[in-house]
Amino acid sequence: MSYNKYYQLDPSHGILTKVGEYLPISQYMSSDSQKIVGGVLVGTGVWVSIIMVMRNVLKGLLSWHGWMSQRHGSVSYATRLWMILVKIFSGRKPMLYSFQNSLPRLPVPSVKDTCRRYLESVRPLMDDEQFERMKGLAKDFEKNLGPRVQWYLKLKSWWASNYVSDWWEEYIYLRGRSPIMVNSNYYAMDFLYVFPTSIQAARAGNAIHAIMLYRRQLDRAQIKPLMLLHTIPMCSSQYERMFNTSRVPGVDTDSLVHVNETKHIVVYHKGRFYKVWMFYDGRLLLPREIEQQMERILADTSEPSPGEEKLAALTAGDRTPWANARESYFSRGKNKQSLDAIEKAAFFVTLDETEQQFDEKNPVTSLDSYAKCLLHGKCYDRWFDKSFNLIVFKNGTMGLNAEHSWADAPIIGHLWEHVLSMDPCKLGYTEEGHCKGEPHNNMPGPQRLQWDIPTECQEVIESSLTVAKNLANDVDCHIIPFSTFGKGLIKKCRTSPDAFIQIALQLAHYRDKGKFCLTYEASMTRLFREGRTETVRSCTMETCAFVRSMIGDETREERLKLLKAAAEKHQNMYRLAMTGDGIDRHLFCLYVVSKYLGEDSPFLKEVLSEPWRLSTSQTPLQQVELFDLIKHPEYVSSGGGFGPVADDGYGVSYIILGENLINFHISSKHSSPETDSHRFGGHIKQAMMDILDLFQLEKKDTKP
Repeated sequence: MSYNKYYQLDPSHGILTKVGEYLPISQYMSSDSQKIVGGVLVGTGVWVSIIMVMRNVLKGLLSWHGWMSQRHGSVSYATRLWMILVKIFSGRKPMLYSFQNSLPRLPVPSVKDTCRRYLESVRPLMDDEQFERMKGLAKDFEKNLGPRVQWYLKLKSWWASNYVSDWWEEYIYLRGRSPIMVNSNYYAMDFLYVFPTSIQAARAGNAIHAIMLYRRQLDRAQIKPLMLLHTIPMCSSQYERMFNTSRVPGVDTDSLVHVNETKHIVVYHKGRFYKVWMFYDGRLLLPREIEQQMERILADTSEPSPGEEKLAALTAGDRTPWANARESYFSRGKNKQSLDAIEKAAFFVTLDETEQQFDEKNPVTSLDSYAKCLLHGKCYDRWFDKSFNLIVFKNGTMGLNAEHSWADAPIIGHLWEHVLSMDPCKLGYTEEGHCKGEPHNNMPGPQRLQWDIPTECQEVIESSLTVAKNLANDVDCHIIPFSTFGKGLIKKCRTSPDAFIQIALQLAHYRDKGKFCLTYEASMTRLFREGRTETVRSCTMETCAFVRSMIGDETREERLKLLKAAAEKHQNMYRLAMTGDGIDRHLFCLYVVSKYLGEDSPFLKEVLSEPWRLSTSQTPLQQVELFDLIKHPEYVSSGGGFGPVADDGYGVSYIILGENLINFHISSKHSSPETDSHRFGGHIKQAMMDILDLFQLEKKDTKP
């Protein structure tokens, strides 16, 4: 300003002079003041303009997805230049939400392309007559109703951040009236081989402290945004509701309630609920202090009040009875206060009375029991409506149970990776197995939540528990730590590990049931703003041709050729799903629009009613740098899993760990005569080995 004053310069470049012709600025400001204000205004304008230009340039750059078609290990000069530009416009140290306004919107595919790809996906599942009929329905939709509902969908895509996500959350999750336990909630497991401590309170102390540290980083947006190839950002919006969130039941539809900040958690043990403050003297409790609070809960010998022990069964049963009970018995007095404490808590903790862990002497039974316990427990010792439950078992093993509507599994997986990396290595334990540090002498203890549950409500609780137990008892869980080989050998086959596993699942399913089925593989659309998931229909014509060749008497060379075609097809479909050209979310939204318009579409109705008899998902290891599996191969997670989507189908989750381990989590229902999780597991192991044998890697390695 001194420089401008000395040389009689006007930093506003005459703007204030021009404004002064119409407004009496000189009456209120001296010429020096006008120059100062002008300089501030121009500087701010330039700064805002630079930010807007950078943001829009970055959005334009991120709208290009040609990098996905590059072969692994060979990147073109154009793609390298593009990546350099993305890094330049991303800034030096981006924070968690830095890219939210720069991410492109999810595009709406054309009706013609979606119908064509849909017909292609169902061709291997239909005979000629069925296919011709479906072809006619698709053609009629494409010609008549399709363009009209597409127009409304395009209109929505122009003003909504994401044309899918809000409807997906509402209609797929929140409007469901069946139990969310097993049907929607999923679980995550502890380390497979490492048991840091056998003291329940100590394990809870370190885990809770690590989770609260993560929440503090999240509140300050200090968590690094997830970036593919360390360059391409992914949407972070799902992180916003990780903590202090609960699903609240409604008669017709549920809702998600999120509060900005709470300073407590709620702990369940032996039928009692406790409110535990996480802060004292303005600071976060240390691990040993949290352990102390858990010890106090474990030492409490008081009995649950009438109806309290099985109260959480309301969250495990059908949604409408829970909604009616909530309105009738939990809308006033001490019940409302206690329910508020649970729903507003940062998260929910269960100090489980059972012991669960991998037992080398009895690996199958121990892991199957562990999975079932995390998925549903006793049906009344988890608060299934909370965003997530931390479950700590009596012997110190732990895990998570997460509600699905607020976010998808990779989000909770990111938190869980942080907790597992912090717990034994950074926080650690004493030789006796306690948390490091000293207990606090004057800290107030946990606060027992009070309930007054009438007999009528207890009857509703018992009714919900009966529904939940019938569902839980029907679940057949099986976990396979597949260590015969891993992605190390699969890469030597020059095949995508995910494509390899998906094709193996198709081969295993055909051997298991003697037929192909509609297959769901979850893919993410987080390259777009507020993106969630898309479906990869991994049962393709190419995959079916390969599977038939494995059943028939084709030569090894023919099978390898068909395998390569199937893998390339799968990779291409995965790319299409990630870049907004998948078909299932588009078809779903077209169906929603048709219902809003009161139009009945036989094509869409039939498409949306087809059951997914094989539902699959890969659990990605997102923060590889946190785990040195070369030096410490024992620090591998067991991954996580979910319940079967169809009554006569399988749910399969898998996690690729290091170079030599793939964990499979299989679920089905005992009530179906067509399924058996253990039988299917045997077929998966055999299919994996049979496909690997085609490459004859042993012969290649022994060549001189």
